[in-house]
Amino acid sequence: MRYESYIARRYLRSGRFFVSVSTWITILGVTLGVAVVCFVMSMHNGFEKEIRSRLLGTTSHISIFPLRGQLIDDYLELVDTLEAIDGVIAASPFIYYKAAIASASEGDGIIVRGIDPEMESRTSNVANDIVAGMYEFTEVELEDDTIPGMVIGSTLAERLGVYLGESVVLYSLSGEDIHRQARPRVAKFYISGLFETGLYEFDVQMAYISLPSAQKLFKTGDAVTAVHLKLNDIFQAETMAPIIDSLLEYRYDVVPWNILHQNLFGWIAFEKLILFLGFILIVLVAAFSIISTLVMLTMQKRAEIGILKTIGSTPGSVRKIFVFKGLTIALFGVIGGWIIALAAAYIQNRFEVISLPPDIYFISYLPIDVHWLDFFGTGIATFIICFFAALYPAYQAARVSVIDVLRK
Repeated sequence: MRYESYIARRYLRSGRFFVSVSTWITILGVTLGVAVVCFVMSMHNGFEKEIRSRLLGTTSHISIFPLRGQLIDDYLELVDTLEAIDGVIAASPFIYYKAAIASASEGDGIIVRGIDPEMESRTSNVANDIVAGMYEFTEVELEDDTIPGMVIGSTLAERLGVYLGESVVLYSLSGEDIHRQARPRVAKFYISGLFETGLYEFDVQMAYISLPSAQKLFKTGDAVTAVHLKLNDIFQAETMAPIIDSLLEYRYDVVPWNILHQNLFGWIAFEKLILFLGFILIVLVAAFSIISTLVMLTMQKRAEIGILKTIGSTPGSVRKIFVFKGLTIALFGVIGGWIIALAAAYIQNRFEVISLPPDIYFISYLPIDVHWLDFFGTGIATFIICFFAALYPAYQAARVSVIDVLRK
């Protein structure tokens, strides 16, 4: 054991009352700084995970679009080809268009998605998001007419003033020549189910109908606008996209989820970086406390430093003693901060102490998701800050003159 680290630990435990208390207050400051940084990063990870799981539960992992805005005619063959690829769980075709919707009292513009219910249930969570009614699109006798079912978001249902079993009308101009005074096609549906994804943008403007109904309404024939697929590992989407593109002979536009939603997840990553840089300032504040504590320790230990130099210690050894003390403060602070952050994360996830209004946010409590890489990154940054904070006091201690000490 090198004597510099031994003396540094002795200095940490001994000294005048004020210096000793100042040391432990400094450790507490570093501990709280590390705990806050780790907890805030984990909180941000929790939000990102919730957004990703809810968003991908609706839009799936990779989307395949036709080039130049065309339609996909051989979509069943395409689905079979995609499902044969290693790493792909399932694929499903869909039609995606904007339309106008009207109830007996209200009207609005929405996005209509035509799906095959069985195939869609294997690639998205729509069936699991049903909160009222059924996930079905069968035709029923209603108001002396046979009309198919429709599943809409609960927020959209509230806006239209409709509930289960009530009818709505869809209007579409897709496929019409608007220069020939074309009239919109009209299709009547009944509300068979209500879903809640937790994402306001989907719940307020999304409606699902059967694929044949969508093909008839939007005049696409036996074709679809896109195919999306679900993977075993969502983080392999960017790697698999070019592989799938080459297997399809580059006849389609293959877009992974992180590219399709690049603006959203890019903003989330940038926000996380800003949060890290902002809250690391707390550790910087604690670093100034390290400087003041070590400077006071240097003034207190002038005699001991002089004795160490008299018996042969070099200025480099003296500097190491004070650097070791600064790093020891960092070690206690990092470990203590990790423990506090992990305990707070467990308590929050277990008991949901911090709740959120579900009518404003898409979740009812503050989710925490611990990433060890964030913890280690915070720890390394703390050690670097504390190391540089200890350099000036260590340099001052190494400059203590043996002659001046002996004269006093």
